[in-house]
Amino acid sequence: MLILSITEDLMAADGFQFAFTPEIEVETAPVWEKVRRIVTPMEWRAKAPLIAAINRLKAEKDAVILAHNYMTPEIFHGVGDYVGDSLGLAKEAARSKARVIVQAGVHFMAETSKILSPEKTVLIPDLRAGCSLAASITGADVRLIKQRYPGLPVVTYVNTTAEVKAETDICCTSANAVQVVEEAARLWGVDRVILIPDEFLARNVARQTDIKIIAWKGRCEVHERFTAADILEIKQAYPGAEVLAHPECPAEVLEVADFAGSTQAMNDYVLTRKPKRVVLITECSMADNVAADAVDTEFVRPCVLCPHMQRISLENIYEALLHGRHEVTVEADVAARARLAVQRMVDLPPPAKPARYDLVKARHHVDVELI
Repeated sequence: MLILSITEDLMAADGFQFAFTPEIEVETAPVWEKVRRIVTPMEWRAKAPLIAAINRLKAEKDAVILAHNYMTPEIFHGVGDYVGDSLGLAKEAARSKARVIVQAGVHFMAETSKILSPEKTVLIPDLRAGCSLAASITGADVRLIKQRYPGLPVVTYVNTTAEVKAETDICCTSANAVQVVEEAARLWGVDRVILIPDEFLARNVARQTDIKIIAWKGRCEVHERFTAADILEIKQAYPGAEVLAHPECPAEVLEVADFAGSTQAMNDYVLTRKPKRVVLITECSMADNVAADAVDTEFVRPCVLCPHMQRISLENIYEALLHGRHEVTVEADVAARARLAVQRMVDLPPPAKPARYDLVKARHHVDVELI
């Protein structure tokens, strides 16, 4: 039974404010030690009681929380059972023995978890947590693309809806997109591959391979805002700072960055190389999360928040667990076809090295055919 101290005159999760008691302070002390450099004491007194309540409720409900790299630190470090990028979280969901999965991320991630774990209950705390990339293309669009380019394989970024994955030959992530494109070309015996929906990812992949790329004009509303001028300005203001960029950024951003790769690749870069000062050109909550582990690195934060990721909070995670809201479902036929595309990617051997998008070839302009 879950017993909580309640102050009736204040409002928070599910209409209640949980008290920051000495017991709560002791219970959440390990998390506080990790986040104390990035969360103020005043914020912590409000967040710690909810963190404790959520972690108790998980045990009661036989649930786990999948926390994406773009979640805020109190979610990522405080209640996340599995943390990482979208596909890594879905794989963990499939391996977990828990009955309930709460997706601390956006809707397409919850769908992917459901696709790989159809027997489990998948919840998303806020149905409005969408994605500009996922919204940029539909299953009907993919069917028309296949009619226009018969016989060419369709490689689809995991940042898409289940209905789009269902029309796809194989999925990819930003970490393995080059490998998947080249493997698709080999298996289909072609020299052109359709890579959708992220235009900038497609352009950056095109600079890494001799396979010709056909792309769709979808963009991440966070990463498309960065410019090469921004990066050069940061480098001038912070001499010696190492700039790491996500491949959803425009190609000219990657050309002036020191390294480019997936969220996991950026995380590994910082923790392995331990730069003195670093800039992560991506959603700014990630810098907070990496900073909690990289205590000897100074983080410069050119902050761009994803409005969809920010819809997920401790409060609505608690309510999702308490009330079983909001359950994510995928039609059986759609899920089966989407699962095939995801599984084809999962079955590939790990790439020989993570995609970095900063090779010499990437310094040269390569055209893509834009649908």
